Amino acid sequence: MLHSLSGSDIALVVSVFLACAVEAVEAVTIILAAGHSRDWKSAFQGVISALVVLAALIVVLGPSIDKLPKSTLRLAVGGLLLVFGMQWLRKAILRASGFKALHDEEKIFKEEVAAAEKVAKVSHFVVGDWYAFTLAFKGVLLEGLEVVFIVVTFGIIQKGSNPQAFKLAVWGAALAVIIVAIAGFAVHKPLSKVPENTMKFVVGILLTSFGIFWGSEGAGATWPHSDLSLLGIIPGVVLVCFALVALLKSRKAQGKPVRALNLPTFSEPGKDSSRLVRLGGGFLFFWYDFIIGDDWRVAAGVVLGFFATHALGVSAWWIMPVVVAAMLSYTLHEATRPVKTAV
Repeated sequence: MLHSLSGSDIALVVSVFLACAVEAVEAVTIILAAGHSRDWKSAFQGVISALVVLAALIVVLGPSIDKLPKSTLRLAVGGLLLVFGMQWLRKAILRASGFKALHDEEKIFKEEVAAAEKVAKVSHFVVGDWYAFTLAFKGVLLEGLEVVFIVVTFGIIQKGSNPQAFKLAVWGAALAVIIVAIAGFAVHKPLSKVPENTMKFVVGILLTSFGIFWGSEGAGATWPHSDLSLLGIIPGVVLVCFALVALLKSRKAQGKPVRALNLPTFSEPGKDSSRLVRLGGGFLFFWYDFIIGDDWRVAAGVVLGFFATHALGVSAWWIMPVVVAAMLSYTLHEATRPVKTAV
């Protein structure tokens, strides 16, 4: 099968594999913490329950998304990929430049274990330890939602030009999850040796590049050399990221205090709120955080860029690359701007 894959097929499989591997590492860390500190049986019940929910979503969403007009699909998927990709890139650039601590799965594992050990054991229905069940269920469901999103979007959107795209996306995701799960449970510890931050940087570049390409087409632009334009978009995104890392490292070297990073833009209801308000607010918070992320200005910039692209028509392919470079530069500048101190 491998010898029959084209360059775009390989790029699709690699993109899906790396993106899903990152999510799988985080999910496995949570599962190990739940099982190690609480109860393995309850943790696995949570995992199985989450997988059933995710499978149902794929069955429901796949055919529904496939029925959307191609331009609408490319616009929506391109926008989501851009917002996702730029979230990952912003964090990766902040980590690479020293403004944000590196993502440490070993530390996360210990924190999850410490928190789990403090909670009393409670049984519900056939679940012996409800906390272990809930912790594993939420971890797999939340990380799995991103896997489902990546598989469905990459697979469905490429289906028109490549009938086997969805199958390739599923294979890429399945391989990532299987390999990470086997490695994690074989050593029975979090995958702290996996270069997750490097993977996130690469995945952020790929998601952003595909988002620029598909989103621009969905907004009405035509790329000069069709799919070959990706060979220019991806290196362009890489150059922007490297330039921003260099600039932020220079700012970091100045040693001036900076503003707190990733200021919250939306808060969950507090414990004093009614149960209905907490449930509704938690539901809205989850989707806001899942789609918009930690900076609403990124999503706003993407939407404005699409409007400008649509207004200028087929020759406006250059707008989204400019918007992405500008939004990354602006939001990172704001996040690392030195604090003015009184003289």
